[in-house]
Amino acid sequence: MIAMTIAEIAEATGAQLLRAPEPGTVITGLTHTDSRDVRPGDVFVCKPGEFTDGHLYAPTAVEAGAALLIVDHELDLDVPQLLVDDVVIALGAFATEVVARVRALGRLKIVGVTGSNGKTTTKNLLRTILQEVGQTIAPRASFNNEVGAPLTMLELTEDTEFLVAEMGASGIGEIAKLVAMAKPDIGVVLSVGLAHAGEFGGIEATVTAKTEMVSELTAADVAVLNADDHRVAGMAAATAASIVWFGLGPNAAVRAADVHADATGTSFTLTLASGESRPVRFRVLGEHHVMNALAAAAVAESLGVDIDGIVSALESVELAERWRMQVLGGRDGVTIINDAYNASPDSMAAALKTLAQIRTPGQRTIAVLGEMSELGEFSGEEHDRIGLLAVRLNISQLLVVGQNARRMHISTINQGSFDGESHIVDDVDEAFELLKKMIQPGDLVLVKSSNSAGLRFLGDQLGELFSW
Repeated sequence: MIAMTIAEIAEATGAQLLRAPEPGTVITGLTHTDSRDVRPGDVFVCKPGEFTDGHLYAPTAVEAGAALLIVDHELDLDVPQLLVDDVVIALGAFATEVVARVRALGRLKIVGVTGSNGKTTTKNLLRTILQEVGQTIAPRASFNNEVGAPLTMLELTEDTEFLVAEMGASGIGEIAKLVAMAKPDIGVVLSVGLAHAGEFGGIEATVTAKTEMVSELTAADVAVLNADDHRVAGMAAATAASIVWFGLGPNAAVRAADVHADATGTSFTLTLASGESRPVRFRVLGEHHVMNALAAAAVAESLGVDIDGIVSALESVELAERWRMQVLGGRDGVTIINDAYNASPDSMAAALKTLAQIRTPGQRTIAVLGEMSELGEFSGEEHDRIGLLAVRLNISQLLVVGQNARRMHISTINQGSFDGESHIVDDVDEAFELLKKMIQPGDLVLVKSSNSAGLRFLGDQLGELFSW
């Protein structure tokens, strides 16, 4: 973090300063909400949570060397404390001030990334490209909400040239809050789908929320938009920014052609807005990730990165993120694809299509699927649709985990055209025991669900079971 005194942080957050005999003390450490991450000189935010309260972990943070606490009530600890009404709002205000100070130095460029799918992959691709050009800050994991995003922003230093801010939302107004903290110079909208549709209240509300990424951009800014998604394309009317279109169609300025996917990744020809083209061997599994690569390329070109630098960086990436199309196993020719970090109807369909696309002739495919959460009224029909897709793709074996995903199993077995088998179990432990018996040498296995189903750990277990 840039250097700020305790008094300056108190002013930025509107806090009452407690137990700080020397308010001029300079803080340069990182900011955390997890006491296990605290190191000497860091700031600990005592955030109340759904199941616990960060104030309970403040003593642990102080023992680890926390130099400052942000609290909503005074604690009996001999360490400077910033007393605020709402620690999450204070965290956002703190981040806003830090971003403003770094931006005033004239070097920082901010990229905001949103979309129903692909945010984390695109963010990671951008970090890989941009860090070869200048100091780049991007979120760990999926730090993309009102807590995670400001924690990332607070990592900025005087030397930071690029901030890649992943901006997620489960309701209208949430992206707007993040944009207010760090208005992008380049705003990216990847897609609009049914992810979190239950929380948003429908697809049109999702469109409204995602549009917040570009609605505050100025004529000096750039909006990078998916030309192949009609809902994203419609956002062009809502922004004053210049637009760079990406996609697979001929109308996209940054596009891919000759796309070919296999078990080792995807080959395609990349064309930039400049008209320059290069072949790319992209090792991230799944043809659907090509769109994320195009979005990253469009941003990078807008920031002045040449095509050779873009292609070199894209080709260096082997894994988008842990639990996202992560290839495990190998023993006895068994391949485990662990894509169970999260799931929406679009990402579930893309993963199943990848499973079918990369299988070799005669190879058995097994789809281990859990629920897609936060779909609200769309849940039943979307789980039905995924079951029908498994039939249409001729998946050899379907294993549904959890009663919340039962309709995938029912819709599959009700199809007379299904040549495979479908099973359902109640939990991850039952699934693991059944899979130990079910999986045969040479099988190709996909594990996919929303994070809440916990199947990512099942994928890890299977990967370990079939590791060399």
